[in-house]
Amino acid sequence: MSGAVDLSALKQPAATDVPRGHAVTEADFETQVLRRSLQVPVVVALYSQRSPGSVELVKLLERLVAEGDGSWDLATVEAEANMRIAQAFGVQGIPTVIAVAAGQPLADFQGAQPEPQVKQWLAAVVEAVRGRLQSADGEAPEEEAPEDPRFVAAEEALERGDIPGAEAAYEKILAEEPGNVEARSALRQVRFFDRAQGLPDDAIARADAAPDDIEAAFAAADMELFNQLPEEAFDRLIALIKRTAGDDRNRVRSRLVELFELFDTGEPVVVAARRRLASALY
Repeated sequence: MSGAVDLSALKQPAATDVPRGHAVTEADFETQVLRRSLQVPVVVALYSQRSPGSVELVKLLERLVAEGDGSWDLATVEAEANMRIAQAFGVQGIPTVIAVAAGQPLADFQGAQPEPQVKQWLAAVVEAVRGRLQSADGEAPEEEAPEDPRFVAAEEALERGDIPGAEAAYEKILAEEPGNVEARSALRQVRFFDRAQGLPDDAIARADAAPDDIEAAFAAADMELFNQLPEEAFDRLIALIKRTAGDDRNRVRSRLVELFELFDTGEPVVVAARRRLASALY
């Protein structure tokens, strides 16, 4: 996911702060997640009591936040009782864990994970937020960190036009570090570029001639995005969401969220499209 949602619809009137690890509902999401995330990253764990794996993951996160130094907070959300939160995050499965910083999603993972990988993901989240704060304050590290050779290998593959090689390089990084936000973002970009290269020249015309053909709409939206027309791509899929229901609507929404994730969460065109998506869904 990594930032492809608009959380503004879940805002409620301000309430008092609560301890870390507190259960969160739609009524207090604003205070416990959005407002708190302006100070430290908040890890939102969406789980179900009917899923033993997700319950165990929540227990692990509760222990880790209790052992932590206050560098992050935990908000647990029972998904079935708080469907608007799950829908706002575009949750596809339970458990899903999302890190929220400065009111926006930063990183996420789905499914139960072993403790070492969860710790690694949390460390990456905290470090990413710390780096953003340093940049905002105009501070630079005392010395420049050496380039990661794994990323160098991926970038060299891209320069050679070796898309499968670059994809494999980023996948290797994520296999070693599931929480590596930079690698996940780069992999999304590479996969989109590879997919867009295979589009027919008349993809947009085909979709315009068959507006209810989902696959044609996907191809046309990819072509528009590839041609630096993101607003047209987003509007095409939002219009299709309004005309579909059930599994078809979920497919289109998932593809739209996937396209959102190719951008920074604060991009105005993405923020505006998220709002239009929320209106189409409700």
